[in-house]
Amino acid sequence: MQRAVISTFVQQELQDERTGHDFYHGQRVAKLAEQMLLQDHPAATRANRDLAFAAGMVHDTIDEKVCAQPAAELVQVTTMLQQAAATASQIADISFTITHMSFSKNIEQHYQLSLTGQYVQDADRLESLGAIGIARAFTFGGKHGNLIYDPAVKPQKLTSHRQYRAHQETTLNHFYEKLFHLSALMNTPAGKKAATERTEFMKKFVAQFLAEWQVE
Repeated sequence: MQRAVISTFVQQELQDERTGHDFYHGQRVAKLAEQMLLQDHPAATRANRDLAFAAGMVHDTIDEKVCAQPAAELVQVTTMLQQAAATASQIADISFTITHMSFSKNIEQHYQLSLTGQYVQDADRLESLGAIGIARAFTFGGKHGNLIYDPAVKPQKLTSHRQYRAHQETTLNHFYEKLFHLSALMNTPAGKKAATERTEFMKKFVAQFLAEWQVE
């Protein structure tokens, strides 16, 4: 699989993205996914490593938060992967992964991803945790007009994709509604370890934030 072709495509498609779902995010997800795959499976084949890289790179090009027509964008991704010398089975694996890996898609039911898909999903979730996760959360919240925090707005239990997208949210509530739960949703040994470490960092940040908010 021609990685340069994939990288160039993603850079072009996400060049105007400003909410933390940009090319550099895709690049980090691809790198994390491949690193964790090798950490847990040192003998992983080049084909599996390519799958992790490709799905990690392109996953947000079809995200509803980023593009207006995800189905049309998926067609473009498929064409690009063919040009990058991906096989039909590889394209099917990547397509299933990127259309079923998001947090919102798995609120009401859990989709079983391929082995490489699980590493890509974990890598994407890791990007919502730690220092990078904090920065991305506040960037996304600010872009969409969310308040940083309002003590009168209480966190909700997320029960559906529709509710997740439409409910009143503050950025700090996002930590309680989603981010602090991600470590329990990790698929892989490497992902679980990294998620635990990053979540602890975030919990310290939130504790400090609330202390400063209350002027303690």
